[in-house]
Amino acid sequence: MSRLATLLLLLLLSACASDGSGPDPTAGWPPEKLFQEAKDSIASSNFQQAIKYFETLESRYPYGRYAQQAQLEVAYAYYRQGDQVQAVAAAERFIKLHPNHPNVDYAYYLKGLAVFNDDLGFFGDWTGQDLAERDPKAAAEAFDVFRELITRYPDSKYAADAQARMTYLMNALATYEVRVAEYYMRRGAYLAAVNRAQQAITSYPNAPARERALVLLVKGYAALNMKDLRDDADRVLQKNYPNSKYLSAEYQDGDQPWWRFW
Repeated sequence: MSRLATLLLLLLLSACASDGSGPDPTAGWPPEKLFQEAKDSIASSNFQQAIKYFETLESRYPYGRYAQQAQLEVAYAYYRQGDQVQAVAAAERFIKLHPNHPNVDYAYYLKGLAVFNDDLGFFGDWTGQDLAERDPKAAAEAFDVFRELITRYPDSKYAADAQARMTYLMNALATYEVRVAEYYMRRGAYLAAVNRAQQAITSYPNAPARERALVLLVKGYAALNMKDLRDDADRVLQKNYPNSKYLSAEYQDGDQPWWRFW
């Protein structure tokens, strides 16, 4: 073989190795080994490698029990890698393919976690943007996923954590509605403020922000000169929050009603 032919052969072999088209080190591995190697990769935080092993396992052995488990585990690997979109897609795929699987509750839980984490930044900073422009869609979606998990599988071992996250999301979403209502009040858009305050009360009746929503409702109706609705909202506020700071002496102005302080 000439030097030129030898050089071309070496370059070809090098190219094959660099583009991943060389010998597959997993060739001939049984599903048990692929699955274990994937789990070991997760344990060492090598999530990309774990995903590769899980996907290889499913493509080679699509009908075994390891393939089903790989479909679920790959959702977790994507979640741990921080790829929320792929994690949600993998969890939804597992739910669709295996609605009666004994671990399908875990798929719902993973989906909720992925959406939940994707939305954490939504509540992290309330400055620099008009509140009315913010979109709480991801938070509401996560809430719905966790609610579905609890409704379908109330005895699931993930139900308690899902409930805690729902409580957090409920409070955060209610606070969002109230802050949007406050934003509209400051701009003098009283009808819009009333509508957002009412939305907070109706959608999240047990959230701590409900007290502030009722206050805004009273103020909004007062500004709109809707006296009957104002008085109704005021009665609800006083009945449910008799010790509210907004009813205390520091908020009173002589003989004026408390809601005139604004």
